[in-house]
Amino acid sequence: MNRRRFLQSTAAFSTLSTIEFTPWQTISAFAREVDDFVRGPVVKDHPLVQVSKHVWMIHSPDGFPTPENQGMMCNITFVNTAKGLIVVDSGASVQIGEMAIRQARQAFKKPVVAIINTHYHGDHWLGNHAYVETYGESLPIYAHPGTIKAVQGVQGNMWRTLMEQWTNQATLGTRVVPPTHPLEHGSELKYGDVTLRMHHFGTVHTPYDLCVEVLEDKLVLVGDVAMDRRIANMDDGSYLGTLKAYEGLEKTGANLWLPGHGKASAQVLQWNRELFEGIYRPCEQAIKDGLGLEEAKKLVLKDSRVASRSLDTKGFDSNIGKYVSLAYLEAEAAGF
Repeated sequence: MNRRRFLQSTAAFSTLSTIEFTPWQTISAFAREVDDFVRGPVVKDHPLVQVSKHVWMIHSPDGFPTPENQGMMCNITFVNTAKGLIVVDSGASVQIGEMAIRQARQAFKKPVVAIINTHYHGDHWLGNHAYVETYGESLPIYAHPGTIKAVQGVQGNMWRTLMEQWTNQATLGTRVVPPTHPLEHGSELKYGDVTLRMHHFGTVHTPYDLCVEVLEDKLVLVGDVAMDRRIANMDDGSYLGTLKAYEGLEKTGANLWLPGHGKASAQVLQWNRELFEGIYRPCEQAIKDGLGLEEAKKLVLKDSRVASRSLDTKGFDSNIGKYVSLAYLEAEAAGF
């Protein structure tokens, strides 16, 4: 059956509309039934690159989902341990997950033994489906308790639907597979020669972000707490919380930061801190001076920390207005 004809049919649209906001269990059952008939195309292979002794990454070159990239917008990371592979953030669809599994099988002769989802935005966990299909439903999937609850609730089906819309149905066939095992700040997972330590700093990019420290490599996978040449979506987050989190991360003694979007480097936190300070502090001053949002935006755009990064920050022109608005609202609330 042609997948677009299926979705465009009146009956299919009616069914999808009816279940739009039903629990993830119902959506998953429905997805299982139609998966045999409707499924998006295969995602082309992206190279698996070694970042440190134990960490390998499939780098996503794009920052936002499109029909052309089929939702390939988030880095997928494998931690190679004596006990098996640990996946940190599984990607935005079952097809992306399957691509990552193909790459891992070529590079390693060992199975995936666990997944960690850093937060509840779907580009970081919708790929879970591919791993439980390949390695079994009992595969441990870890996340913060708040992330687990969010994916089991509204966020799960919402993100599945959004990703289909943004990619022109390229991610069809993806089931909502929520994380199953909770992790808190300070939790550690030990896999023989590798220890993973979790860090949670409150509301940063979302209220429930986990950063994953690979102790032996002095490396931290920061998820979307920091990005490389892209501003993190702050709709669910906090500028002040982000700046506080950077202070906490630096205390780990790590010297390499691997973001959910962009390339790993020792400068990721510094780059983000200066940009966020350049957005938030002028808004904070504008509130103190009794200036409105438009005046605050002018101050932000003139700030050297922002102006110097505008040309090489993905989505800057289309998003800076919203980011300033969110910073202004947060600064306004903090002033009371």
